[in-house]
Amino acid sequence: MTTPSKSWIADLPKDRLIAEFSVWSAELVRLADDLARVDPHVDILHIDVADGHFAPAMLFFPDLVAGVRKVSSRPIHVHLMVADSILLSQIEQFADAGSDLISLHVENDSVAAEALDLLERRGVAAGMVLKVDTAVERVEKYASRLSFVTLLGTAIGVKGQGLDEKAGARLQQAKQIIAGCGAAHRIVLAADGGIREHTVPLLRQSGAETVVLGSLAFNAPSLDERMAWVRAL
Repeated sequence: MTTPSKSWIADLPKDRLIAEFSVWSAELVRLADDLARVDPHVDILHIDVADGHFAPAMLFFPDLVAGVRKVSSRPIHVHLMVADSILLSQIEQFADAGSDLISLHVENDSVAAEALDLLERRGVAAGMVLKVDTAVERVEKYASRLSFVTLLGTAIGVKGQGLDEKAGARLQQAKQIIAGCGAAHRIVLAADGGIREHTVPLLRQSGAETVVLGSLAFNAPSLDERMAWVRAL
């Protein structure tokens, strides 16, 4: 299977929302078939990883990423929701599995700098995610080393919640931090959690370049129509 080009982040669309699809919402028992079904609409595949401690869920594992890598040429974004004590080993494992972008949490502060160094050595793009109640300014000291900044709009690792009322303002604040890094390399601003028909326009207007699409995409009555709507925002 062909892997993404080295310039895939720079090449992501700038004139529309980037389509980032969450594998968590796919039909997992028929994953390869479901990924093939949505592939024409996908810019990035998003794979969540949680250890049951940092986040209440337990998902996914390196072998799944390696399997996805075999059946898809789309960039794979792994979102690590794991304790500081295992973060570095998780980065190694998911890099080995074929991840193109790995996001740790700004709350992994005790090992964050070392984690970013490791990602640089491994040649994997780095991202950071902020929990819904974490001050946005905490990402500023890392921003110049990142390719993605993702703001959660709901509590971590739990599906089906409503969007936090501060999500729009937080995205605007993050957008200003990214702008302060200059244009030397692209930093994509992403929104994850609470993604619904009535929230996506707000998130887009607030500066999100991508929203992590789960059931809104995978369960759409007509994926063609849903994605035409997303791309027009």
